[in-house]
Amino acid sequence: MKKLDRIDIGILNRLQEDATVTNAELARAVHLSPTPCFNRVKAMEELGLIRQQVTLLDSDMLGLHVNVFIHVSLEKQVEGVLQHFEATIAERPEVMECYLMTGDADYLLRVLVPDIKALEGFILNHLTKTPGVSRIRSSFALKQVRYKTALPLPEGGLTLRRD
Repeated sequence: MKKLDRIDIGILNRLQEDATVTNAELARAVHLSPTPCFNRVKAMEELGLIRQQVTLLDSDMLGLHVNVFIHVSLEKQVEGVLQHFEATIAERPEVMECYLMTGDADYLLRVLVPDIKALEGFILNHLTKTPGVSRIRSSFALKQVRYKTALPLPEGGLTLRRD
């Protein structure tokens, strides 16, 4: 098991805020010299702790105004049906998130589309045609109250787990 100290946590928090920060700026922020800071970042990348760096885009500016949560129930929860559904959903660009759930529905999808017509097309041309789907319920997000991508990290440090 790898332990992360407060400096590692500081590096991760700063990178979650802005992945474009230079190594020199990052080192200053966590009170390290640049080489040890760079080495820590590389070590966390090699561990797989830092999976990737992305750019977050403004969905409204891009015309993606309809944010919908869709509950999907399957006829049977057997491995083959689950795998096929997940593979089909993974191919759809409008599906932003997909979770296997407990409770009333088997899956919860977050779908982002430009308008109701595009949502209708997704549901009728893709979701309802996916073998095994038995029920679809949609809820529209009226307003995004909070959205974040940064994970909550403890200030003092933590031990990494590999399950």
